[in-house]
Amino acid sequence: MQKRKLGNGGLEVSALGLGCMGMSFSYGPPKDKREMTSLLRAAVERGITFFDTAEVYGPFLNEELLGEALAPFRDRVVIATKFGFDLSPDSDPRGMRGAPAGLNSRPDHIRQAAEGSLKRLKVDVIDLLYQHRVDPNVPIEDVAGAVKDLIREGKVKHFGLSEAGVQTIRRAHAVQPLTALQSEYSLWTRTPEKEVIPALEELGIGFVPYSPLGKGFLTGAIGENATFDSSDFRSTLPRFTPEALKANQALIDLLAGIGERKKAAPAQIALAWLLARKPWIVPIPGTTKLHRLDENIGAVSIELTPDDLRDIENAASKITVQGARYPEKLERMTGR
Repeated sequence: MQKRKLGNGGLEVSALGLGCMGMSFSYGPPKDKREMTSLLRAAVERGITFFDTAEVYGPFLNEELLGEALAPFRDRVVIATKFGFDLSPDSDPRGMRGAPAGLNSRPDHIRQAAEGSLKRLKVDVIDLLYQHRVDPNVPIEDVAGAVKDLIREGKVKHFGLSEAGVQTIRRAHAVQPLTALQSEYSLWTRTPEKEVIPALEELGIGFVPYSPLGKGFLTGAIGENATFDSSDFRSTLPRFTPEALKANQALIDLLAGIGERKKAAPAQIALAWLLARKPWIVPIPGTTKLHRLDENIGAVSIELTPDDLRDIENAASKITVQGARYPEKLERMTGR
């Protein structure tokens, strides 16, 4: 597996990471723990060294899963986790599925969250700690300062933000240099290209696209008649209505066409396209299936030529993606 560097802080990870949320959260009930442990260890054996989790996934179940599964490989892996939601008993921990849980990035809460993550992950230091969503009630300088203290104390190595806007990124970076920004980015969510990616390049911050396969859509496995159980948060997303799925099929046709040329699956072309954007971009596709893990890893060895990239760009420019990526209240929590 090729390696890439995130940011100027020297954090080196596999060119492709593994998003672990769906193993415990959002895509139906939590998956079988033994099966997911086996999948995580198979990822390590195949060269993946970068694993993404958060305290809200479960809540807490996903961190516990990774803590146990990856304990034998601690010296070979980089685990990123996140703080920023209020997970007290009277809050709504299912915020990522419907009504958002309250945000809480007060410095005392950040410390409390980090201590909990350290225990659940069974580690002495968190490799990469992200603020999950920007909290409008807490100045980002206070957030960055709290993480800076944790870094100074040896409890955290690197600092990141998720779904933050450019001004927030700049203000945080001035207090504690950011190693990475994590935001949704794929052929059907290209918002970061306008302002965020140029700012990251200027500041020397790595980019970690989550949902690089459009929450499964860009695999080509979700047809226009697909239905989702109420425990699957895609059932709440405007982009997964039958009308939107039908309209957005043009993107699958585009990926499949390039894939035929390259003898590759649509998902592999979608990931190879992201990897070709910048050398400091590390996508984190999630999966709960070994054959999908292998398919995703295969994307790293696919080389898209300038002609391929031009063809994708020309075709994509003629496609208007239908449907918002989140319901309005979740959309409001992004780009702050």
